[in-house]
Amino acid sequence: MSEQCYLGVDLGAESGRVVAGLFDGETVRLEELHRFSNGPVRVGGTLRWNVLGLWQGIQQGLAAAASRFGDSIQSIGVDTWGVDYVLMTEQDELLGLPWHYRDDRTTGMLASACERVPREEIFAATGLQFMEINTLYQLLAMKRDHPELLDRARRLLLIPDYFHWLLCGSRVVEFTNATTTQCFDPSRNGWASELLGRFELPAEIFPEVVPPGTSLGRLRDDVARAAGLGRIEVVAPATHDTGSAVAAVPTDRSGSASWTYISSGTWSLMGAEVPAAVTGPETLEVNATNEGGIDGTFRLLKNIMGLWLVQECRRAFARDGRDVDYETLTRQASESPAFVSLVDPDDPAFLKPDCMPTAIRDFCRRTGQPEPSDDAALVRCALQSLALKYRDVLEQIESLTGERSEVIHVVGGGSQNQLLNQFTADACGRPVVAGPVEATALGNVLVQARAAGALGSLADIRTVVANSCGPTTVTPTGSSHWDEARSRFADLCN
Repeated sequence: MSEQCYLGVDLGAESGRVVAGLFDGETVRLEELHRFSNGPVRVGGTLRWNVLGLWQGIQQGLAAAASRFGDSIQSIGVDTWGVDYVLMTEQDELLGLPWHYRDDRTTGMLASACERVPREEIFAATGLQFMEINTLYQLLAMKRDHPELLDRARRLLLIPDYFHWLLCGSRVVEFTNATTTQCFDPSRNGWASELLGRFELPAEIFPEVVPPGTSLGRLRDDVARAAGLGRIEVVAPATHDTGSAVAAVPTDRSGSASWTYISSGTWSLMGAEVPAAVTGPETLEVNATNEGGIDGTFRLLKNIMGLWLVQECRRAFARDGRDVDYETLTRQASESPAFVSLVDPDDPAFLKPDCMPTAIRDFCRRTGQPEPSDDAALVRCALQSLALKYRDVLEQIESLTGERSEVIHVVGGGSQNQLLNQFTADACGRPVVAGPVEATALGNVLVQARAAGALGSLADIRTVVANSCGPTTVTPTGSSHWDEARSRFADLCN
């Protein structure tokens, strides 16, 4: 078949882009058409998202796509991070600028919520990991601070769904992102209306939930005309970026928990693909989560702070006049002494510190360890600590599924970090298959291709990914030093 073009809008915490996925029936290749910056904007002491700036970047990407690929473009779909949302009036006007999940307003809100509704009951209704950034706690903070906005709201859309509304006027929320909110009941496959009622949150603002691959309508006429496009289909991919990334794991074991994935980037999301949500007391005890996947599957996983630690260290180094790229930092870290200091990556001190190097040194000092002496030592500390956290989470996931994971698939931008891949293989004692780097964009465009009838199943999607992107395998070295470090690490996390 001739190449068909599917446009993916992939929005991350630092940047957004419009990519073309060019599919010939057996392989897919990506071409980046337009990239634009993203990040929190400080407004009146709060952190917000500049959604209108992102929309401008998307429109510029559409124009570039029309110029480059014209009539071969079949559809477009948007993926982003989870939990954040917009509120809209009956007339589809925005109610305020959407908050960024790292805004301070949710501090203490989780504990306050659990005083009102027991933690066990919240988990039984949602199956989701407890994190203060979850939509539920953001809405409770809004009810406390800005009740007038909730009173006026007639619709809540998550961030990717808002961009789908801008593209075609759809007013629905896609399943994989709905499951990140802690407002969705996986056992009933719908919003947790009873739980929302107990918190006196307006359940009626939550719209219909649709599965990934749903056609949402055609591109608005004015948007198409401005870009020079036809009125192409707008298709919901797995709109949560991790949902798209996991769809693009190049495994031939779909539907089996015999493999584990790590979607590695600002956050590390580590888990297994399971046919139904796992919501027993053991899941609550380890604070694991059930997020939606393709074909009604669930991603039984844990959110880990991820390469945010290294990203924020690099940002601090640059502020101090040492603007070094990630490749150089990683090489320097590989030459730094091993296991001098370790941190718990998920310690609350690392969620939104003013200065990450200071936060890491403070943690080491509080726990009686040497403070990392230089930039390389800080990065090595972060990477080794992440690998040890992966080992803990691997054991928890295996315990919940009852299956041993034979291989760990690392996808996303973090799969390029060969040092972290080796650390992960050594710490976990399992081979690591690294790649594809562009898992999220690949999953996005291939779900669109499946919606168009060009592919038949999730297994087909993964076969295309494997055909298109040769992953690399890293084997464990068998070093006993990781077992010794693990006992130290366990003490730090308790």
